[in-house]
Amino acid sequence: MQLVPRGHAGAFEVVYDRHADAAFSLAYRMCGQRALAEDVVQEAFMALWRSGTRYDRDRASVRTWLLGIVHNRAIDALRRRSVRERGLVDDAGIEDRLAGPERTDLEAARRDEAREVRDALEQLPEEQSRVIQLAYFGGLTHVQIASMLDTPVGTIKGRMRLGLAKMRMALGDPTEVLG
Repeated sequence: MQLVPRGHAGAFEVVYDRHADAAFSLAYRMCGQRALAEDVVQEAFMALWRSGTRYDRDRASVRTWLLGIVHNRAIDALRRRSVRERGLVDDAGIEDRLAGPERTDLEAARRDEAREVRDALEQLPEEQSRVIQLAYFGGLTHVQIASMLDTPVGTIKGRMRLGLAKMRMALGDPTEVLG
């Protein structure tokens, strides 16, 4: 990583070869679309190439640091897509009136459920939302998240527990919180 900010292409290739699969896996799990995930990974590696000097090996491993970049780029991409889709759907509600092969009852229920979960996640404080996203969408462990955020593992677990409890309440399952 010390050679990447100096424009050493060979060093960049090594970093890419070691971490591209994990980066794509995270982006794909978060975005759910291959093309969007590929764009996210490309943006992340371009950011690494341009700003590798920001890497601090005392704070995180290269993989953890890079996956943090991928995570942030994926969230940005999902937000951009959401804004675009909202603009298309809000105009006339055409999407709801047109039948399509992907709009089966099961798919519609899945989308409604996903929207409810996203809405509940957006209502959480940033710290709680971030650890839940890293764990569930990013597939990271508590220890990896703690390392990435430079936060004690116990704090990460506490944020996760509180965030999930709030989400259960928002999603209408108060019995889970009491148990």
